[in-house]
Amino acid sequence: MELIVDERGSFIGKHQGRLRVTKDNERLREVPIMHLRQVIICGSGVAISSDAVRACSEEGIPIHFISTNGTPQASLYSAGLTGTVLTRRAQLRAYDGPAGVTLARAFTLGKLGNQANLLRYAAKNRKETAPDIYEQLMTAAGEVVDYQIAVERLKGETVDEIRDELMGIEGRYAARYWKAIGALVPSELNWPGRETRGATDPFNQVLNYGYGVLYGQVEHAIVLAGLDPYAGLLHADRPGKPSLVLDLIEEFRQAVVDRPLLGQLTRGWQIGREEDGRLDQPTRERIVTKVLERLESTEPYEGKRQPLRHILQCQARHIATFVRGERENYTPFVMGW
Repeated sequence: MELIVDERGSFIGKHQGRLRVTKDNERLREVPIMHLRQVIICGSGVAISSDAVRACSEEGIPIHFISTNGTPQASLYSAGLTGTVLTRRAQLRAYDGPAGVTLARAFTLGKLGNQANLLRYAAKNRKETAPDIYEQLMTAAGEVVDYQIAVERLKGETVDEIRDELMGIEGRYAARYWKAIGALVPSELNWPGRETRGATDPFNQVLNYGYGVLYGQVEHAIVLAGLDPYAGLLHADRPGKPSLVLDLIEEFRQAVVDRPLLGQLTRGWQIGREEDGRLDQPTRERIVTKVLERLESTEPYEGKRQPLRHILQCQARHIATFVRGERENYTPFVMGW
C-alpha cells in the first residue's frame, strides 16, 4: 500500500500505529504503518512530523519527494540501508575494469530491446485496424537489430573508452523510437517530439511526471541492494547526479511508464492542466496510480511471470552480485510483447 499526498496545506502525522493525513483539521486519509510500502509527497506545501519520519525509518518505509512536474527532489531512508561498504567498494572498482564495460553495454541493450518491444506491442493490435501505423511501428522495431549489433561490437577496457559511442547509439535509436511513438499520440495534443525538462506540451509532461515516480522506485531498489545510487557506469559522474539510478531506469521506462500512460491516451484519457500549464492534481494522481499499478503487473522473467516491482529489485541485486564477482554475467531486463 502506498500513501500519496499532494494536497497543498496538508499534514502527515503519526497516530496510534497509523499515518494520518489532515488539512484544516479535517482527516483526509489514514493508513496503518504495518501495511505501508512507501510515502510519496508530490509538490509543495505538504508537512510531515518527525514522529512520522521516525516511524517510517524504523519500518524501512521510504519517503519520496517529487515536484509538480515530476522532478525527483529527495528520498528519506533508514540510515542502516547505506552501511553496505563491501558492495560499494566493489561497485566503485567495477568502473575501471571490464565489469563496468559489461554493465554499461547491458543497460544500453536493455533500453534498445524494451523500446523495440514496446513498438511491437503497440503494433500487434493495429495490423487490421491501422495497417499504415502497424507497418511504421514494426519497421522501426526491426531496425533495432543494427543498433544492438553496433553495441555488441564496441571494444574497450573501461567504460570511459566506450561511453560516448554507447550514448550516441542509444540517442540515435531513441530518436527513431520517439518518431514512431508520434504516430500513436492523438493529434490534438500537438506533440512536438520528446522533450525532457521544461516541457510545455501535455504528453511530455505526463511522461516526465511518470519517470519521476519511477525514479524513486529505482533508487529504492538500488539502496536496498546495497549499491550507491550516485556511482553509475553508463551515465557519467557529476556532483549530485544519481548516475546508477539513471543507468538502471533505462531498463524500465518503457515497461513501467511508456506502456501504461500511452495506453491511457489511446483510450481517450483527457489530460487535465492548471491555468499556468502544469498538470492538475487529478492528472498527477492518475499518473502515480497507473505507474504503481503497472509495477504490480507481471512480465516473463527468469522462466516465469513475476511482478515488475520484484523484477526491478532482482535486477538491482544482480548488479550487486555481479560487481562482487558472485555472478558470471549481468543480463538486462527486456519486457515481453
